[in-house]
Amino acid sequence: MNVRTLKRLLSDVREGKVSVSEALERLRGLPFEELEFATIDTHRSLRQGFPEVIFGEGKSAGQIREIARRMEERGENILVTRLDEKKAGILKRTFRTAIYNETARTFFIRNHPVKATGRGTILVICAGTSDVPVAEEAAVTAECMGNSVERLYDVGVAGIHRLLHRKDKLFSANVLIVVAGMEGALPSVVAGLVARPVIAVPTSIGYGANLGGITTLMAMLNACAAGVAVVNIDNGFGAAYVASLINRR
Repeated sequence: MNVRTLKRLLSDVREGKVSVSEALERLRGLPFEELEFATIDTHRSLRQGFPEVIFGEGKSAGQIREIARRMEERGENILVTRLDEKKAGILKRTFRTAIYNETARTFFIRNHPVKATGRGTILVICAGTSDVPVAEEAAVTAECMGNSVERLYDVGVAGIHRLLHRKDKLFSANVLIVVAGMEGALPSVVAGLVARPVIAVPTSIGYGANLGGITTLMAMLNACAAGVAVVNIDNGFGAAYVASLINRR
């Protein structure tokens, strides 16, 4: 149940198209629905403006399918993250119009048009091509949440002129998501150039002393430039969610 659906239901009750008892029956599933293996938060759209997102890693294709079916019955748009290609192929047999982004490992089932909610553009920047999967997870998530998104990839500090060449994109964005591995220097550089929030995403990309992204995470937490907020390692989804809240009208 989302705001759009609830408003329509209340309007139908007022106009006599739907009885009070029928409306109560439709609302019976709030605020959650219990399955054998999951408890779906059916109230989240009303509370937060975006439905629950399905984390695909660790769930079977059958479990994801059943959760998605229940959400689809309520007319929700459904985003699945961290979904591998094999599970996506299985789910495609049921949700034929869904869009699978192999790079981002996202699976989007659109049951109604995505409403534009952003005040401006969210710019997703990544340092190297190896960071693109995390950056794409962020970009796709932000788009599914109704934002205008631009991408600027492979512009890390090893060749900073590549970033400075596109400073028009930096200055026009309302929120910036900056994804980097190795020593994680790029968010500090970007934050030193713009007067907008920068959300830093450390990735697990790097050689041994990178420690699976911990070195990058610590570097970003110690950023010299002001205006940098940091999410967890490889958490493109979390960065996009925060950026969407900041960018919301």
